[in-house]
Amino acid sequence: MGGDAIIGPLTDLVRRLIPGAGDITGLRRLSGGAVQESWVFTAGDETLVLRRAPGGIERARETAIPLATEARLIALAGAESVPVAPIRHILQPEDGLGAGFLMGFVAGETIPRKILRDAEFAPARPLLAGQCGTVLARLHGIDPAALPPLRHAPAASEVAQYRALYQGHDQPRPVFALAFRWLETHLPDADEPPCLVHGDFRNGNLMIGAEGLRAVLDWELAHLGDRHEDLGWICVNSWRFGMIDLPVGGFGTRAALFEGYEAAGGAAIDPERVKFWEVLGTLKWGIMCAGMAASFASGADPAIERGTIGRRASETELDLLRLLLP
Repeated sequence: MGGDAIIGPLTDLVRRLIPGAGDITGLRRLSGGAVQESWVFTAGDETLVLRRAPGGIERARETAIPLATEARLIALAGAESVPVAPIRHILQPEDGLGAGFLMGFVAGETIPRKILRDAEFAPARPLLAGQCGTVLARLHGIDPAALPPLRHAPAASEVAQYRALYQGHDQPRPVFALAFRWLETHLPDADEPPCLVHGDFRNGNLMIGAEGLRAVLDWELAHLGDRHEDLGWICVNSWRFGMIDLPVGGFGTRAALFEGYEAAGGAAIDPERVKFWEVLGTLKWGIMCAGMAASFASGADPAIERGTIGRRASETELDLLRLLLP
């Protein structure tokens, strides 16, 4: 269902939600988003975004939450002062648009190259690591009892899941084997109750303006787990986009991230636990890249983007060696 096909039911929906809105204008699909569709349009005086499953048909995926659950999490996070795009409506069958939701539009930039290099964002860059810490403290502080059902992904099960995926590729990589051995001997104690984890909190999934962080995007990998997972993931070198001396997203330091987190009421951070999740995050991304390379080489997925990204598996091997060797 392309733009011409959705404009009718989308117009009907908006007229029910916004009295006097009239016709919608400027409907266009946003670039980005590896799985879901995002459409931006204007209704009356508002700019809105439709986020929905491809063609409106939602397909179950092992680690991704349903779109309706994603919308509920975003609304809960917004109520706890996490910057998000406000949820306006969760799609219902009678809306005729499939699975998804409507949210407000937040202006800003998500392209890391621009965020890290353009003069427009120079005032924001020194602030971002601390702001990310503040936001993560609020996110992790959401009462688990208020959350919709989510999968629980403790460290041991994450390591086991990615070991199985790695072995399924049948492409031995000694550095990956070394990383698995290290992870299995450094598993963190299960001494903290699980909390809401965003699952993909990194540069590229943050809407940035000149003053800093405006919204946290792409909640589809949210789950229950160790709060240090989010803190480690944003430090993975692949998300620094060339600014390797600034471990937090290419724009800040771990010290600033941790200070922002604890100043906002987050419990004291264990840097070694963060390192564990940074190693696991680096390995996870490497295995995903290797899988894309294998799919491209076999012809199962001929998209050139898969082959290009797949080559980055070797970069993660270097990153792992830097993390693990003295």
